[in-house]
Amino acid sequence: MATIAPPRPRRPRPGHRAAPRRPRAAAPAAVLGLLAAGAAGAVALWWTGTTAVTGVAGWATAAGRVSGLLAGYAAPVLLLLVARLPPLERGIGADRLTRWHARGGRWLVALVSAHVLTVVWGYALTDGRGLIGEGVEIVLHFPEMLKATAATLLMLGTGAVSARAARRRLSYETWYYLHLATYLAVALAFGHQLATGADLGGGLATAAWCALYLATAGLLGWYRLVRPWLRDRRHRLTVAEVRPEGPGVVSLYLSGRRLEELRAEAGQFFRLQFDAPGLRWAANPYSLSAAPHPHFLRFTVKGLGDHSAAVAALRPGTRVRAEGPYGAFTARGLRRRRVLLLGAGVGITPLRALFETMPGELTLVQRAGRPEDLLFRAEFADVARRRGARVHELTGSRAQVGDLGTALARLVPDLADHEVYLCGPEAMTAEAVRSLRAAGVRRGRIHRESFTF
Repeated sequence: MATIAPPRPRRPRPGHRAAPRRPRAAAPAAVLGLLAAGAAGAVALWWTGTTAVTGVAGWATAAGRVSGLLAGYAAPVLLLLVARLPPLERGIGADRLTRWHARGGRWLVALVSAHVLTVVWGYALTDGRGLIGEGVEIVLHFPEMLKATAATLLMLGTGAVSARAARRRLSYETWYYLHLATYLAVALAFGHQLATGADLGGGLATAAWCALYLATAGLLGWYRLVRPWLRDRRHRLTVAEVRPEGPGVVSLYLSGRRLEELRAEAGQFFRLQFDAPGLRWAANPYSLSAAPHPHFLRFTVKGLGDHSAAVAALRPGTRVRAEGPYGAFTARGLRRRRVLLLGAGVGITPLRALFETMPGELTLVQRAGRPEDLLFRAEFADVARRRGARVHELTGSRAQVGDLGTALARLVPDLADHEVYLCGPEAMTAEAVRSLRAAGVRRGRIHRESFTF
C-alpha cells in the first residue's frame, strides 16, 4: 500500500473538550410512517372542514383542495429530506434520501398540476365561466395569487429539468443551480396557502402549518449554511497532496485541524468545495477512499466532468470547504460475518475504505472493462494479506464476462450467505442487484450506494 505522509500532528489545546457523541440514526420505516401520518393529517384538515360535496363543481373543487393541501405539506417535507439532517443522513443515507426526494418531487409536480386544474375547473363551473376566463380571474384578483403563479411555474420548470432525459444532458453544477429554484417556489407559495387556504381555518391548524414551514427554514439554514461555515472555520481544511492513481484518476489528500472531531466513518462521503477558479460555487460529493485519519482525509476522484477534472489540477495549500460526513454506507448496518464488497469504476472508492476497516470475513470483487482501469491494486493486495481477506478482479466487456451472477457465484462460494456492499455505475449496480437476488441474497442484506445526486 502506498505510504502516506500525514501532516505534522498538532498538540491538543489545554482543557480541550472531547468530541461530541455521534448523532442518532433514524430508522427508515419510522421516518416513512411519520411522513404518512403527516399526509393523513393534511387530508384530515379537509375532511373535518367539509360537511358535504355535491355536483361536479363540488367534487372538482374538493379535489383541488385536497391536492393543494398535500402539495403544501409535501413541499417542506421534500426540502427536509435534503436538508442534511444527521439522523436522516446516518440512518437512511444520502443515496436513499435523494431517491425519496426525486420520487416525491414527481408527486409534488403532479399534485400542483392537479390542484391548479381542478380548482380552476370547479370554480369555472360554479361561476359559469370558461376555464381561461376563470383562470385569469383567479390569478389577477385572488390574494397572493401572482406569487403563487410564479411559484407554480418555477415548480414545473424545476420538475422539467429534473426529468431523467433532461438531467442527463446537464452538468451536475448546472442542474444544482437550477434546482435551487425550488426554495424560491416554496417561499412564494406560502403566502397563498395562508390567504386562500380555507381548510387551515386559523387557530391550531394554521399554527402547526406555520411551524412546519418555519422549522424547515430553520433546519435548512442551520445544516446547509451555518453549520458548514462553523465547521470550515474550525477544521481549516486544505489540499496537502494530489497523487495520480491511474488514467484520469487522482487521490486528493486533505489536511486540517481536529479532524477526529468530524467523526467520519469508512464508506461515507463529503461535499467538497474548493477555493480555486471554476470550483468555488459548487459542492460536489466525493467518498473517502481510505479510512479516516486524525491528520488527513483521502478522496479519490475520476475526471468524469469539468469539476472533477479541475480537481486534478489543484495545488497544495488550496483551501477546501467540506460538508459532512454524510451517508449510511458504513459498517454500522452490518449484520453478518461474511461480507462481499462489489464495486466498479470510481464506485470502488468507498469500498477501499471499508475493506480496510470493516470487521468480518471479507471478499472484494472489482469490476472493470480493462485491467488498466482497476484501482488500488497494490493497496488491496496489502490489506488482503494483512487481514486474510480475498480480492478478485473481474475484467472484460459484458460479453466476455457473461452473466454477472454466474461470475460472482464462481468467485464467491456460498454467495447467498453473504452480506453485500455494492457501489458503482447505475447500470452495473442494477444488474448486480438482480443477480444477487437471483442467487438468493436477501434484499435487506444488499447495501447499495449510488453516485447519482
